[in-house]
Amino acid sequence: MLTMEEALRQSSAIRFAAGEIVKGTVIEVRPKEVLVDIGYKSEGVISAAEFEDIKLVKVGDEVDVLIERLEDKEGMVVLSKEKAEFKQNWEKILTICNEGGTISGKVKSIVKGGLIVHIGVEAFLPASQIDIITPKNLAQYVGNSYDFKVVKINQERQNIVLSRRELIEQERTERRQKLLTDMVPGDIRKGTVKNITDFGAFIDLNGIDGLLHITDMSWGRIGHPSELLKVGQDLDVVVLDVNKEKERVSLGLKQKMTNPWSTIETKFPVGAKVKGKVVNLVPYGAFVELEPGVEGLVHVTELSWTKRVAKPSDVLKPDQEIEAVVLGINREEQKISLGIRQLEANPWDNAEQKYAPGTHVKGKIRNLTSYGAFIELEEGLDGMIHVSDISWTRKINHPSEVLKKGDEIEAVVLEVDKANQRIAVGVKQLSQDPWENIDHYYKVGDLVTGNVTKLASFGAFIGLQHDIDGLVHISQVSEERVDKIKNVLKVGQEVTARVIKIDRSDRRIGLSIKAANYSQEQLKAEQAVLDALKPGEDLVALQHAFDAADEAKQD
Repeated sequence: MLTMEEALRQSSAIRFAAGEIVKGTVIEVRPKEVLVDIGYKSEGVISAAEFEDIKLVKVGDEVDVLIERLEDKEGMVVLSKEKAEFKQNWEKILTICNEGGTISGKVKSIVKGGLIVHIGVEAFLPASQIDIITPKNLAQYVGNSYDFKVVKINQERQNIVLSRRELIEQERTERRQKLLTDMVPGDIRKGTVKNITDFGAFIDLNGIDGLLHITDMSWGRIGHPSELLKVGQDLDVVVLDVNKEKERVSLGLKQKMTNPWSTIETKFPVGAKVKGKVVNLVPYGAFVELEPGVEGLVHVTELSWTKRVAKPSDVLKPDQEIEAVVLGINREEQKISLGIRQLEANPWDNAEQKYAPGTHVKGKIRNLTSYGAFIELEEGLDGMIHVSDISWTRKINHPSEVLKKGDEIEAVVLEVDKANQRIAVGVKQLSQDPWENIDHYYKVGDLVTGNVTKLASFGAFIGLQHDIDGLVHISQVSEERVDKIKNVLKVGQEVTARVIKIDRSDRRIGLSIKAANYSQEQLKAEQAVLDALKPGEDLVALQHAFDAADEAKQD
């Protein structure tokens, strides 16, 4: 125990004045303050907030403190532990932390624009200098210790600005140079997906970013890198190429797996039946996945032997499981041609034998067009009846004049064009051409009876036997002048007329109603007039009527 004299001698050596640093002993720990004996006539008080953890402070602990005031209104000495540390450390900090030096510290709190870091004194860490990318959540750093670079010291204001980012960038640069030196193609490296683009993904190799192109992600089809990768995902990649001058690294993912195309001919030989899933439909065909990394194309023309498929989506759906036949393989271009129609027999292979010309067939009218009608011979095979093959005698402008969709009819096969997949059939060929025996049916001068089938400005068509039409010119209707044919004749009306002209070459019969009652003498006289006409001259205006009839039907 010190004697009174020793205590007085010791206390006289301590300078008690504001701004001085002295040693003190903790004599009481309170919730909001700590009492410290510094050997002065009264105890000193320190705010509990100046201790990192007040629970760890115990009576008897020694602590360096700075005297702020020797006596407050309650007669207590006001002390500061933090200011004592700051004053003690400032000179030390200036020596260690010249601008550009490195120091360790602990993040103390968040302030506007950044963080407060305790490095012996309080220093400021701007948010932009915390990491490579400015973090959004600063709270995650509070309480953690890091190394920092001193970027600025202001002695007058006694403040220090730090940067953690510069140290990270420096470390990355060192690691990047080491990686560029050490890495060789074929290496497998661990990385993290840093960014994803349309053409690939950038992988952080912990020192340098490498590009993983979309074509090197999988042996199979990938629409977008995001289908396979996510930002922040860890993965092993293969180094494909290293460009030290440009500091670029090309990476691959699919190279970790065996190329399925290396043995493609063995797995999927030409002619083999295969199963797969439709993964993409395009206007020209369907892509079918046979196994991961291997797709084949079914061209739109290989979907059916007989149906004209406009687009694959008419018969196939995405993700549909289908069967197909391998038609061809190009390993270099990684292409497989597939066919679906090859799963069934081609009906055209036997069409020439089954539907030889002259064969009688039956079927329903499936479709009508301006030039003819299609009759279904069997599933997938149609025969086409041209308008010219519907009737021997009638001039038919549209097949709907005599045929209806859904009608079941009989026809005769005329021709089979296997190359163009066409079968021509005819209806008129079921019967003999009446014009071959026209001389047996009609002669000039014959009196005939028929019904008006059609009226025209130039005359009327009369339906005769043997499905033959005759034409009465308007001048041959009556001895009196007829201005309009409809004033004297009506469709369906039965009339009697005289045959006055038969043109075998043009398959035409001219009739005269007014000549129906002529006597033999009158007919002979009329015949003499006809015979007297020079070649090429009109026969009672009948040729004009025929020409007009042709023009009207063409219109």
